[in-house]
Amino acid sequence: MGSVLYEKDGRIGRITLNRPEVMNAINDDLPRDLAAAVAKADADRDVHVMVLSGAGKAFCAGYDLAHYAEDPHNKLTQDMPWDPMQDFQFMWANTQAFMSLFQAMKPVICKVHGFAVAGGSDIALCADLTIMGDNAKIGYMPSRVWGCPTTAMWVHRLGPEQAKRMMFTGDKVSGIEAAKMGLVLKSVPDDQLDAEVDALATRMATVPINQLAMQKMVINAAIEAQINQTQRLATVFDGITRHSPEGMNFKARVEDVGWKQAVQERDNGTFDWTSNKPIPPE
Repeated sequence: MGSVLYEKDGRIGRITLNRPEVMNAINDDLPRDLAAAVAKADADRDVHVMVLSGAGKAFCAGYDLAHYAEDPHNKLTQDMPWDPMQDFQFMWANTQAFMSLFQAMKPVICKVHGFAVAGGSDIALCADLTIMGDNAKIGYMPSRVWGCPTTAMWVHRLGPEQAKRMMFTGDKVSGIEAAKMGLVLKSVPDDQLDAEVDALATRMATVPINQLAMQKMVINAAIEAQINQTQRLATVFDGITRHSPEGMNFKARVEDVGWKQAVQERDNGTFDWTSNKPIPPE
């Protein structure tokens, strides 16, 4: 599991996204490695709770656009006409790998430092409890173009109005703002994040596994049918966003000027993806 590390620490299973050189950006291997680590912790009768974190400067910066957007031969954009079911099969597998956090018998705490953005926010929001550093940022910027959050956890955590506020803008918010709107459990000063997460994990780890599993199962049962239905629609729409005229224009722009400039234009709203031209300054 090169892209994901697993370590058993007493009653705590520690899972770490391990591509720090690219801020743990998602490649083909990371979703499957994540699911494998979750399965390993879930099967261990000594592990009561999992803690998910990211190595290096950030939790996860989303999909690796240097590969998926710049490379003309990748699994996220097909030649036209495209096969939506081929796209769905690939992205649904990733979504279900992220959802292994939600579906695991044992509770998962996600620790977010630096960034949990785009596909990285999909992973963080699948955990049972998410705690952020005050200065960490979370958001789904691809809602502006070339993406729809396939796990659809924004609406299930926030409710419709706050979810619309985030998806209609693609804004990033700080840990403080995320906690205030109810997106995550809490936000703490960055230098207290490790201690806060460890204290909660240690407290939870004193509860028998069967008790933890039953409480999680009951709570998840209240929303999992709606989540499954929403995720199927979101995963289909994610493929459509990448193969719409605007999505294809974004992909071409990335290939032309590089993903860093194209993402900056997307996030700053300085490019019209319909006309495929920069928006002149006022």
